Amino acid sequence: MTEKITILHTNDLHSHLENWPKIRRYLINTREKLQNKDNYVLVFDLGDAMDRVHPLTEATDGKANIELMNTVNYDAVTIGNNEGIGNSHEQLSNLYRNANFPVVLDNIKNQDNGLIPSWVRISKIFKTSLGTKIGVVACTAPFPATYEMNRWYAEKVENVLPKLLADLKDKVDIIIMLSHLGIDVDRGLAKNFKEINVILGSHTHHLLVNGEVVENTLICAAGKWGQYVGRVDIECQDNELLKSSASVVDVAKLPEFNGDSREINNYQQKGEKMLDKKKVALLPKDYLGIQKEWSPLMQASLKAIEGATGTKIAILNGGLFLGDLHKGIISKNDLHRILPHPMRVINVRLNGYNLWRLIREMEKNRNHLRNTNVKGNGFRGKVFGEIIYDGIKYDSLSKNVLIHERMIDPGADYEIATVDNFVYCPFFPTLEIAGHIDYLGDRFLRDIVGDYFGEKFPV
Repeated sequence: MTEKITILHTNDLHSHLENWPKIRRYLINTREKLQNKDNYVLVFDLGDAMDRVHPLTEATDGKANIELMNTVNYDAVTIGNNEGIGNSHEQLSNLYRNANFPVVLDNIKNQDNGLIPSWVRISKIFKTSLGTKIGVVACTAPFPATYEMNRWYAEKVENVLPKLLADLKDKVDIIIMLSHLGIDVDRGLAKNFKEINVILGSHTHHLLVNGEVVENTLICAAGKWGQYVGRVDIECQDNELLKSSASVVDVAKLPEFNGDSREINNYQQKGEKMLDKKKVALLPKDYLGIQKEWSPLMQASLKAIEGATGTKIAILNGGLFLGDLHKGIISKNDLHRILPHPMRVINVRLNGYNLWRLIREMEKNRNHLRNTNVKGNGFRGKVFGEIIYDGIKYDSLSKNVLIHERMIDPGADYEIATVDNFVYCPFFPTLEIAGHIDYLGDRFLRDIVGDYFGEKFPV
């Protein structure tokens, strides 16, 4: 007997809640319409639903996002790096406590005991009314160092999938993978793991309007920020997959209702009010955050990350600061407004030669980066801005580097404070190649700046 199965999927919403009312209606209404036609319908999210750039996400540690997702009744979700490393160990462990859907995830384990977290399932099997069994597995992009800072162990997907698929393939008729791994990894998985029938992709924000077939696997992806919803239509005959096709729905073309703008604004205002209640410091003066030049806010932030890391030299970029802090009481909302980036502070140890090489890389890129638009890797601003040092001077004529007015010693070890974005971006390879990096996993840059002001100017 022929049966039709439809999968609806979302990914990389990144708390772009301006699209949520339309997405919610589409998922609920489409599921109902298809079920009335005897289609079997599954709805999945592929991770990075939350992003702390939104004040409501920041104020609730992502729990508000889960409440919104509960209204759709997802059949399963997996996590992205914004859930996985944008939260502390405790925050992530509690994130899905009130979720009405399962979290499927196969390559993150507790560092303490080596076990899969209690809040995830390694797989989920769905059975249609005609007996077709659909197995779902999921993996997220492993960032070993950043997961480790929060006491998680991130496994490579190729180490996890062979046993997982071997255990599952004889129990189901169709295997679907929820992937927060990126398009290149998805293509590799399709070539190497032919048991997977459909890969629902995300992470690299790619859009595959009609999907892509690699070997016998259909790869699907619906872009970013809730701009599209993905759809997969599967036809089975006597529990065997006959054919499958992919498409996307342009959310901008979906009807807008009268209350949508009010709902969207309410999310923003609610988050801001919650953050405003958390007072941080009483500033005696304005701290301006000029993006392309030295500023009082920049200088204070450099001192803040030095204090947090126990270093005496630091480097930041002016584009991090999206506004000013004004005289008087400042709140968590003020800090979130000027530093919305989910960005960690790091301590990097380099010998003198490699520190000299790093500064040369920065000076070579300085003019280019000053007005260059950058995105991703935790950066939520626009231009990279000016590179600012504290405790470091560079002589452009002699190419010498001075550390607190003394010539750098090539054989000595130095520790510098900066942010993890400097490691992820492609401009300063010495950091990743030669640096020994310690991540401060307990706080973001804005929290460290706030703590600095709070200690100096308590409310």
